[in-house]
Amino acid sequence: MGTGQEARRVVTDEAAGHISRVEELSYELKIGDVMTREVQTLAPDMEMIDAMQLLRKHRISGAPVVADGAMIGIISIEDLLRAVERGGLHAPVREFMTTKLVTVHWYEPVVKALELFGRAAVGRLPVVDENGKMLGMLTKGNITNGTLRTLQKDYQEEEVRRYRASHLFQDIISDRTSLILRYRIEPRDFTRGGQASNHIKRALLRLGANAQLARRCGIAIYEAEMNLIIHTTDGGVIWVEIESDHITMATMDDGPGIPDVALARRPGWSTATAEVREMGFGAGMGLKNIERCVDEMSLESKVGEGTRLDMKIVFPPEETFGDTPPVTANAKG
Repeated sequence: MGTGQEARRVVTDEAAGHISRVEELSYELKIGDVMTREVQTLAPDMEMIDAMQLLRKHRISGAPVVADGAMIGIISIEDLLRAVERGGLHAPVREFMTTKLVTVHWYEPVVKALELFGRAAVGRLPVVDENGKMLGMLTKGNITNGTLRTLQKDYQEEEVRRYRASHLFQDIISDRTSLILRYRIEPRDFTRGGQASNHIKRALLRLGANAQLARRCGIAIYEAEMNLIIHTTDGGVIWVEIESDHITMATMDDGPGIPDVALARRPGWSTATAEVREMGFGAGMGLKNIERCVDEMSLESKVGEGTRLDMKIVFPPEETFGDTPPVTANAKG
């Protein structure tokens, strides 16, 4: 186990308490959930004027150039403007297309695409599978529309589930009552990366937790979950215990371990392989983001034996789990 994710912004102390539902969805939604699957394509020998008419007809700002089933470039409004300036509207598309392609994988979170949009200054991103085959196209508009659809879909359903969960155990009486959640995380399982954090966050909301509390836990667990996927030999376990005044979280694995824990907690340090970095992970900000979202964090590791990451969030005195306390099925006396 090592440090976490691509160079997304660090969640500051102030921002950790004001994480919006939209920002939360950028971690939860996958690119494949919001991308356009039916993509208009261009042939490399097509004239630029025909390409311009196709973009205008379909009201799109760009399209991939495909030859023999493979994507070899992309045409954007900027490329069309260059053709107009140079009098090249009757030149073939291949002369003006952009060949340096920036792509994303369908299974990556939307937050990865948002980072690329900001860093690469592009208007669209081709979406590919594990073998580099194009599956669709992603624009900022796709992300906006996908986020709005998700907000509309889950609002009413979540309210009903939350009401049911928060009333399930209100008649249970015990000196100490807690809910323990456990999740097995497999190594290199990027397609299911983020599922455990999403399930934990939803459980908290359904128990009546404050939305900001659920989001802090969600981001902390997401980073820890991805660490298990990226850095462990055999995967590991996520363990969460929810009580009335605090939440305790931990991840455990049995290898390979971290040689220098102090160095591992330094922002930007990572043991991620070149392959993982090429996928957009392992920039070394995961532990820092966790630290900003929780009240307590400790990291213990032995080379060849494994790593344990412990996290804790303590509720402010005025914060409760809605109308009822977060009592649950696993009572501990």
